[in-house]
Amino acid sequence: MRKQLNLRKLIFRDKIFPRLCIIPSLGGVLLFFLIPFCVVIFYSFVDNAINKEFVGLSNFVSIIKNDAFKRAARNTFWFSLIAVPLAVILSMLLAMLLDCKIKFVSQFRTCFLCPLMVPVASVVLIWQVIFHYNGAFNQFLEGFGIDKVDWLKSKYGLVVIALLFLWKNLGYNMILFLSALNNIPQELLEVATLEGAGETYKFFKVKIKYLSPTILFVGVLSLINSFKVFRETFLLTGSNPVESLYLLQHFMNNVFATIDYQKLSAAAILMSLVIIVLIGLLFIAENKFGKDVEN
Repeated sequence: MRKQLNLRKLIFRDKIFPRLCIIPSLGGVLLFFLIPFCVVIFYSFVDNAINKEFVGLSNFVSIIKNDAFKRAARNTFWFSLIAVPLAVILSMLLAMLLDCKIKFVSQFRTCFLCPLMVPVASVVLIWQVIFHYNGAFNQFLEGFGIDKVDWLKSKYGLVVIALLFLWKNLGYNMILFLSALNNIPQELLEVATLEGAGETYKFFKVKIKYLSPTILFVGVLSLINSFKVFRETFLLTGSNPVESLYLLQHFMNNVFATIDYQKLSAAAILMSLVIIVLIGLLFIAENKFGKDVEN
């Protein structure tokens, strides 16, 4: 009898109780993510939220032909293409610099992490002070005889937002790379040094192999954050910025304001598919370059 009781306790502790602990999380994911996503898919195939008449791919075709959507998609593509690789490469280079045991490492690390603690509204205020038409940067350029530029209303607006994105995210990415660098087996680097390998060889043949999972993670994180830069852009330029700063989130926010749920849902589905494909390509690349480490 006692053995059966102990067996039941073990089964409850090892099998039943862990499953019970997962139920609240699964319920939250189901309620706040899966069900709303299914509703979005449903609305993308109907004419409107009232009639709910099935129209097939008409909403997707309408979105793809929409000039505002194409402009927003083009700007978002170029922004992600520029900002995401820079976020990965610069943060990795900064981590390698700090890993060289230079002086004031703690102070440098703190400086790069400070932007994470600054609220979005404060970040926007800083960028307005710097890049406003009468801001600090134009005052600096005037000292060299260069005319003022309204940066946030010019073709350079995307560069300004990219700088904000990098300033905000480099510190966290750098810490991730520092942690990955500390986990590289030092004996491999020592053996490579004894065999006459240079720093370039050790970087591409040893370090990159062990950094590939972190590069994947930072790349995915930066890609997701690049789609979230709308908050800062919206606060800086409003809902209808200049053409070069009109992003997908602007389009979706403006469509939501018109209560055009079917068009909004179709745009959200298309954006999700693009993100899934990009993340899939990152996983394929990581699997190819990190295969030697796993073996």
